[in-house]
Amino acid sequence: MTKPNEYLTIGETARRSGVATSTLRFYESRGLINSQRGSGNQRRYHRSMLRRISLVRVAQSLGLSLKEVGHAFETLPDKRTPTKKDWEKLSTKWRDRLDERIAKLQKLRENLTGCVGCGCLSLKRCALYNAGDRAAAFGSGPRYLLGDAPD
Repeated sequence: MTKPNEYLTIGETARRSGVATSTLRFYESRGLINSQRGSGNQRRYHRSMLRRISLVRVAQSLGLSLKEVGHAFETLPDKRTPTKKDWEKLSTKWRDRLDERIAKLQKLRENLTGCVGCGCLSLKRCALYNAGDRAAAFGSGPRYLLGDAPD
């Protein structure tokens, strides 16, 4: 027998988690959360889904894709809601990716006001950093901000 309030309506789950009901349905379609169907075929979310939704939101705020979150959740036995220990393990796997993003953002911040290697050659500094549009050999776009180094 289920306890009263063990399951929440989609509206209650949306209010508690801080996401729209459409987002809950989207997460469910991606397999990130699941619901039971009650009378009238209405979605009912187990309270433990609040934790899964919160972890999805945290992961997204760190720049992780829903696909990455889904892969992480698939590693859990019986697709259960992550425990504190599960979350520590999952988040540790993402640490290298986050460190890489931090390094890219720091480089972007440091080089944003200079030549970005786009080939426009409109800044005086571009003549020094991208003489003759050498960055074009690396490909299109802002090559220096994308990780290519000026000679």
